[in-house]
Amino acid sequence: MSAVSASEMRVAVVTGGGSGIGRAIVEAFAHAGYQTMIADVNETDSQALAESLNTQSLQARYLRLDVADADNIAHFFATVEREYGRCDVLVNNAGIAKTVAYLDYPQDHWEKVMQVNVTGPFLMSQHAGRLMQKRQSGRIINIASVSGERASWGRAAYGTSKAAIFGLTRQMALELAEFGITSNGIAPGPIDTPLTRQLHTQAARDAFTLSVPMGRYGTPQEIAQVCLFLASDAASYVNGHVIPVDGGFLAAGITGH
Repeated sequence: MSAVSASEMRVAVVTGGGSGIGRAIVEAFAHAGYQTMIADVNETDSQALAESLNTQSLQARYLRLDVADADNIAHFFATVEREYGRCDVLVNNAGIAKTVAYLDYPQDHWEKVMQVNVTGPFLMSQHAGRLMQKRQSGRIINIASVSGERASWGRAAYGTSKAAIFGLTRQMALELAEFGITSNGIAPGPIDTPLTRQLHTQAARDAFTLSVPMGRYGTPQEIAQVCLFLASDAASYVNGHVIPVDGGFLAAGITGH
């Protein structure tokens, strides 16, 4: 790849980019030639990822970001604008979850999930959208979940937050299209990540696997490839949609023979 200046290289911002699905998305965009910003609270994993990609002559940089902190978000984008002058792609991937029975779900965690999973993407997209507006071009990609369409036990806050992401994606698609910005989402099914290994009991994993026609968990790389598509010119007329990447989970009814 020929050398380009910082102002000419496309910039992709990936929240929660230090591990799991976010890490795979960062790697995909870096390999595609983007200056990829790893925006995460996890400094150890994120910095190690940036250094690993840099040793491969790829452009990746870690900037600490807590999507639950509005001031931190503003400072983050001030740095991006000052140093790069653009944001071409924003991937709102950061999220948290906790499984607790509905009647016992603690209000403080409900509010934290909403702050990270909904308000964070709302504010991130406002800031990124203002930068994209200046160039009359941009892509916003929200990582939702099949839990935003189908309820799962113990996910009162998580499922509701992801349902909100479906609505936010459509709202942004309507209001930002005049600036050349598309807004789309991805709804992963069960994906093999550190978070799902922590949250899914063996019984839950077995139940998910039985409910997926393809009979397996997906990989973070399979989500990353759909992100690349949505960010590409091939998706220039795709706007306001959330694409399930779930091995057929949402399509399935009775899976037994």
